[in-house]
Amino acid sequence: MSRSGSGGRSGSQDTALRLYQALRMRGAAGFAAVAAELGLKEPEAARHRDDLERLGLIVPAASLHTTGLEANPGWRHEEAEDAVTVIAPEVAFLRVMAHEREMLRERLRQADEAHTRLETLVGRFLRAGSVTDSEVEVEVLTDYRRIQQVVEDVVDLVHDSVASMHPGAIDTSTLDRSLGRDKRLLGEGVRVRVIYNQRFASVPALGDFFRRQVEAGVEVRLSPVVPMNMILGDHQFALLPANPDDHTAGAILARGPALVRSYLAVYEYCWHTSSAFGEEENAERGGDGLTEQQRAALRMLATGMKDEKIARNLGVSLRTVSRLLSEVMQELGAGSRFEAGVKATRLGWLD
Repeated sequence: MSRSGSGGRSGSQDTALRLYQALRMRGAAGFAAVAAELGLKEPEAARHRDDLERLGLIVPAASLHTTGLEANPGWRHEEAEDAVTVIAPEVAFLRVMAHEREMLRERLRQADEAHTRLETLVGRFLRAGSVTDSEVEVEVLTDYRRIQQVVEDVVDLVHDSVASMHPGAIDTSTLDRSLGRDKRLLGEGVRVRVIYNQRFASVPALGDFFRRQVEAGVEVRLSPVVPMNMILGDHQFALLPANPDDHTAGAILARGPALVRSYLAVYEYCWHTSSAFGEEENAERGGDGLTEQQRAALRMLATGMKDEKIARNLGVSLRTVSRLLSEVMQELGAGSRFEAGVKATRLGWLD
């Protein structure tokens, strides 16, 4: 199909060239008459005329060019209403280049003017490194569209790294767009890291997405516990939930290394306690006979955390939490959750 399309374009170009050469032999001529001589029908001839005029290879023979004919009665001229004048290729090329240069100068002028205006209004927000080490800026975002726009803005401003974690559900309709954004960042030399809840790897569409991310160069890790949504950019920006227990409460955008460093420390801890995608199955069970998910549930239970909070942190249902803790109690031979906590502590399983 591509060869046929290419051949069609080549044939059209050959026809335009023959038409141009025929017109050039005449110097100035009625366009329709020359096109008819070449056997071109009116729609095709009109299309070629538009192409040749756009390239500057022909121009209408305007009355401006005939004002001196009365004083020079010996000169011949084409009397057809659709007469055109043929322009030499080198002249047409120079004119096109001059026109393009002028358009480029105008676009640069407009861009410079827009940048000056933006810099006057929000100058330091245009530069990722504009917030100094001692400065901290915090913005509370409650509108969903505003939050999505901030995500795009942060990604567009980063130069070195983007790190994110996602404990909750992932919208599968946005996977291709997310992967395209990751590839663009990687192509610009940005390091891209992401932590997902390990249960997502069992979802075919998401497991395939994680593999595609890894193949593209994204560093993907999985963890049984992902504490909150978080996006970090260049040690300069941090976007995190206003309330980790209520995703509808909005988000907080923090700017400035002094504050972002604290969030980065939390992220690095989660990063180093998670498993690289593809390796999590090998580390599924520890020496204590518990899965990572069971061990995480046990640790949270030992801190006094309620089932609802454990479920949110693990990204599972209350029924799953009850099952996990029942399995832990069975493994420990405990008759109650309290006894399970005591035995786990005595055995060093919570260290």
